[in-house]
Amino acid sequence: MSGQRMLKSSFTAGELSPTLLGRADLRAYGNGARRLRNVFIQPTGGLSRRPGLRHVATLPGPARLCAFEFNTEQTYLLAMSANRLQVFLGDSMVADLSAPWTAEILPQLAWTQSADTLLVCHPDISPMRLTRTSHTAWAFSFWPWIEVPTHRFAAPEITLTPTATTGTINLVASAPVFQAGHVGARWLVAGKRVNITALIDPQRVAALVLDTLPGTGATFDWEEGAISSVRGWPVSVCFHQDRLVIGGTRDLPNRLFLSRSGDLYNFSTGTGLDDEAISFGLVSDQVNAIRGVFSGRHLQIFTSGGEWMVSGDPLTPSSIQITRQTRVGSPVKRMLPPVDVDGSTIFAARNGRALHEFVYTDVQQAYQANDLALVASHLVQEPVALAYDQVARHLHAVMQDGTLATLTLFRAEQVTAWTAQDTQGAFRAVAELDGVVYAAVERFGTHRLERFDASLALDAALSGSSTTPQTQWTGLAHLNGRDVGILADASPRQDQQVSSARIVLAEAASSVQVGLRFRHVVEPLPAEMLSGMGARAAPLRLISVTFRLLETASLGVDLGRGAKPVPFRRLDTPVLDASPMRFTGDVRLRALGWKRDALGPLWRIDDDTPLPMTLLSVTTEMRMTD
Repeated sequence: MSGQRMLKSSFTAGELSPTLLGRADLRAYGNGARRLRNVFIQPTGGLSRRPGLRHVATLPGPARLCAFEFNTEQTYLLAMSANRLQVFLGDSMVADLSAPWTAEILPQLAWTQSADTLLVCHPDISPMRLTRTSHTAWAFSFWPWIEVPTHRFAAPEITLTPTATTGTINLVASAPVFQAGHVGARWLVAGKRVNITALIDPQRVAALVLDTLPGTGATFDWEEGAISSVRGWPVSVCFHQDRLVIGGTRDLPNRLFLSRSGDLYNFSTGTGLDDEAISFGLVSDQVNAIRGVFSGRHLQIFTSGGEWMVSGDPLTPSSIQITRQTRVGSPVKRMLPPVDVDGSTIFAARNGRALHEFVYTDVQQAYQANDLALVASHLVQEPVALAYDQVARHLHAVMQDGTLATLTLFRAEQVTAWTAQDTQGAFRAVAELDGVVYAAVERFGTHRLERFDASLALDAALSGSSTTPQTQWTGLAHLNGRDVGILADASPRQDQQVSSARIVLAEAASSVQVGLRFRHVVEPLPAEMLSGMGARAAPLRLISVTFRLLETASLGVDLGRGAKPVPFRRLDTPVLDASPMRFTGDVRLRALGWKRDALGPLWRIDDDTPLPMTLLSVTTEMRMTD
C-alpha cells in the first residue's frame, strides 16, 4: 500500500468544464477545481467567499444598467427600464424621468457618452440625447442633426425631375419612391440639398431648395437620407478620433458612417476633404450586420459575422482602410457592448457559448480573438451583460439563466480563473462604477438594484447600528415574508421571517446585518494518483486534509461521510469554530474510510454561514492499493 501527499497551492485556473475531467496532463488541471460557487479567485492564487449584495432600490421592472461619468468626482448609475430612466448617485436616486423606449426594444438599446451627454440609439426610434445640468436635472432631446448621411436606396434607373432650381419646387420621380415619412427629410439632388416639405403622391413631393440646383432636367444623381423614420435609425455608436461613429442602421446594417472631424452631427461627405465625413459598407462573402463599434487602438467593428479593424492615422476619406481580422461574430438577439480590459476588448460570441479577447499583436500586426472560456465553457451560456471591475480585476458576465460568471483576469501572473455566483433569485444586468459593481436582480417576482458590498455577507441585505442595543430592527419591507439570515454584533443569530418590515432579536444588539443567505462551495477535481504501473488507482483512502486559511471565521467541510456530498453543512461535519474571531493558520482534519469512486471529490467546502472565508492552499494525504 503506497501513500502520497499532494499540495494544492493555487486556484488560478478556476472552475473547469466537466469535459476536462480526464485531462490531468493540463496545467489548468493542477490549478483548477471541479466546482466553485459564490467565491472570488484572488490574483495571488487563493479564493474567498464573495461579498454580499446590499439592497439599493426596487426597480419598476427588467432594467439595463449604464455607468455615466460626469467628472472624476461625480459618477452616476443609470437604470433603464420600460418607458423610464432612474438616475442614482451612490445609493440614492436623484432623478426619475420618462424615457422613449419600451420593454420590447430595451434589449437592443445602444449608447455612448461624451462629457455631460449620453447618446442613446435604437434602429426603430429616433436617437436621443440625455443631458445632465445638475444632480437632479436630466432631460432627453433629439440629436441636433446638421447633415444626415445619404444613400441611394432606389433602383439606379429611377430619375428625379425638379420643376425649378430655387425656392419651393416639386420633385417628380419616374417611379413611386416617396413616402409620408420623407416629409421633413433632407435629400441630395445632383449633389445639392433640398428639404422635403409635403407629400403629394408616391411620385411627387414639394421641396425647399437649399442649394441652387444645376438645372430642371431629369437626373439619375440623387440620394435620400440614410437615417430617417423611413429607413431606420442608428444601431450602434461610439466616438473615435473626434468623430461620431454610427455603426449600421435598420436598412443599412453593414454600413459605417463617420461624422466630420470636430463636427459630431454633420455627416456630409462633401468633396472628400480630410476633415469631411466618411461613409462605406462592409463588403465580404458573408452577412456582416454591425453589432458594435468600439474605439480602441484602432476603430473596432463587431459584426454578426466577424470582427474588423478600421485603420488610418488620422482617419480621412483617403487614408481609411478596413480589414477583417477574425470570424467569431457577435450576438444579434440583443445589444451587448464590448468591454475594455487592460487594452484588450472582451466581446461575446454569436453562438452564446464563449467570451473572446480581441487583442492586437505587434508581431503579426493583426488582431486575434482568444476564447477566454475555453476551459470553463459550461459557465458561459448566453451572456446578456458584461462589466469589468478594474480594482479587483474581475470581469462579471450575467447569463440568460440568471447566473453570474466571474472571471479573474491577471495576465502578469497567468491567472484566467472562472467562478460562478448564484443568489436567491436571478441576476439580470450588471454595471461597474469606480470599483463598485451594481446588479439588477430579480427576486420573488420583483426587480431590485443591489451592489456588492465587502462589509456584508448576505444578499438583498441591509445593515444598521444603534448607540443603544435594541431587539427590534425595521426598514426591511423588501424582505417581507422571507426567511433571512442575521448577523448581530458580528455573530450569526437564528434565522427568522421578516414580518411587517421588521425582525425582533432574542437578545439586544448594537449592529445588525439582515439579508438572504447564500452558500459557497469549493470542490476539487478528482485526485490523480499513479500506481507503480502508471495507471490511476482506486480505491483511495483520504487520511487527512489540511486547509491553510486567512482571516476566516467559518469553515464547513464535508469529507464524504455520506453517500453523496450534502448541499448543506451536516451536524457531524467537521467545522471550524464559527465565532466572530477570525482565524489565520492551518486546520488539519482526519478522515476515515475508502473511496471507490475515482471521480468523487476527496473533500468539499460547503457553507452558508454569513462569515468570511479565505482559502490559500489545501494539502491532502492519501493512500491507495498497489
